[in-house]
Amino acid sequence: MLGNAQSGVTELPSAQRKPWWLYPNLLSLDAPLVAIAWLHVFGEAWQLGYHPWHAYLCLGLVVWSIYIFDRLLDVSMMSSTPEKLEPRHRFHARHRKLLIALMSAAMLGSVFVLVTEMPFSIFRYLLMGAILVAGFFGLSMLASENREDVGLSKNLVAGVAFAYGTAMTAFVYRAELGVINLLLSREFICFGVLCMINISAIDFWEHAKRSEDEEIKARDELTVMLPLVSLALAAILFALQRSHMRPFYYAILTGVALMYLLNRRRCDFSMDGLRVLADVVLLAPVLVFHAVNETDF
Repeated sequence: MLGNAQSGVTELPSAQRKPWWLYPNLLSLDAPLVAIAWLHVFGEAWQLGYHPWHAYLCLGLVVWSIYIFDRLLDVSMMSSTPEKLEPRHRFHARHRKLLIALMSAAMLGSVFVLVTEMPFSIFRYLLMGAILVAGFFGLSMLASENREDVGLSKNLVAGVAFAYGTAMTAFVYRAELGVINLLLSREFICFGVLCMINISAIDFWEHAKRSEDEEIKARDELTVMLPLVSLALAAILFALQRSHMRPFYYAILTGVALMYLLNRRRCDFSMDGLRVLADVVLLAPVLVFHAVNETDF
């Protein structure tokens, strides 16, 4: 599938080597780190009496393997236009064999942990997760190689799938509940919306940078800002209604505020910098959650 991808990608000269802070993104490690961090938040917020280490390991391996596969798939689909590959795709194309081996090992490892360590009830949740992941890859394969437009539907499914997989790995330890309860959970919905905005914003920022039309730039900024305002209002309302969950919603509000600031100041950063800062936007709220969680409500 990827046999011709590497031949179309030229090596970057040494002067253009990427800085150290970009390597988590190049190695597709950013998404697993975010997923593991928020899994801990869900576990604490839902006051799980037992949340073992292998739940974090399984989630991290699954997310890592999916992201590697996604980027290798992008490389394959854009093999005819290698000049349009982004740095993370060039990295995956250059180290294709190694990353395929790592992806395979991560997939096998996650299956082993899933079968041997995870509670049997998780299989009730996996079908929905598989549908979301399959839907994402289906939309990715239908997307144009041109990449000039924002793949909004793909980004929305990606955000829901990421949030579902993260929340599910904590929710499964609330044995009396099920898939519908998870999908209707306010915490899952808020985190899912934040993930959808985060993923979509990067494409909107990229789209705005390519355009010289000020009206398009303003429209892209507004498209990111309006969902943020809606999410902020929802998080405030939920925090007022459920005082014991306020640390979680304060974390959501922190993510919203940071995303808003990044959206307004996006012109000050390169696209590589924006991608890393978008990860920081999802990681910083975890610290806020822990700080607020120490306070009695």
